[in-house]
Amino acid sequence: MLSWKQAIKDFKTYLRLEKSLSENSIEAYSDDVHKLENFFNEKESGMDPLSVTYQDLRDFIAWFGADNKNARTQSRIISGIRAFYKFLLIEGEIEENPASLVESPKIGLKLPEVLSVSEIDSMISQIDLSKPEGHRNKAIVETLYGCGLRVSELVNLRMTDIHYGEGFVTVTGKGNKQRLVPIGNKALKEIDIYKKDRDRLPVIYDQNIMFLNRRGRKLTRAMIFTIIKDLAVKAGIRKKISPHTFRHSFATHLVEGGADLRAVQEMLGHESILTTEIYTHIDRSFLRDTLLMFHPRA
Repeated sequence: MLSWKQAIKDFKTYLRLEKSLSENSIEAYSDDVHKLENFFNEKESGMDPLSVTYQDLRDFIAWFGADNKNARTQSRIISGIRAFYKFLLIEGEIEENPASLVESPKIGLKLPEVLSVSEIDSMISQIDLSKPEGHRNKAIVETLYGCGLRVSELVNLRMTDIHYGEGFVTVTGKGNKQRLVPIGNKALKEIDIYKKDRDRLPVIYDQNIMFLNRRGRKLTRAMIFTIIKDLAVKAGIRKKISPHTFRHSFATHLVEGGADLRAVQEMLGHESILTTEIYTHIDRSFLRDTLLMFHPRA
């Protein structure tokens, strides 16, 4: 009999080595399976992972959904359970996948929050360049918006990833996949200014990491969130903003400007063009607003 503890341990190893997922994603998936384990523990059924049936999973989803009405939350945990049982099937631990027929709830299209160019400029203008971290924060915002990076890609950006002559940045994305993203003169200029401040820091983490805190260590994801939220408050922007908002804005402004969707997909590092297509929906709403504002019959 395979215990939950061993099954989850093996699952995490599989996600790390076979799927090359980030530690955050691995923890999220394993947490989903822990919830399934807790469900059976509460029922005191003594159910092991190999004995679970389709009906058991339906009972679990009903139990979980009673406290979690949000369709996205439900869909997220179903995705984790599916991945777990697909792993057990691949490993030969089970002959039939009980999760194969489990359906996710229907989710409406949720368009991400987007900043206008003037809002981004307003946030940048709030940065106090007289402070030691001023030029660093300006370079961070310009790089996030100028290259459409994920926050994890930004904090792991290395000095040697920037190719000044070619005007490109080597970005290491999900699953350690690398892509080349163009970087504009504005972001390059701000990085150059920041590097003068960076050279004065006692670098103790990694000589090659680009963005550092004042103790010379790599910035955390949480620190980037704090920097962005503080600037939004100072700029009087009431939208729900995170570092990812700059990535959405980067893509939206490109699509609105007529950029080829495949090119945007390549720059964002999306596996599927379907993921990138959400920005065509944003673009359509932009076009509709334009029509309503300027057409004499609107």
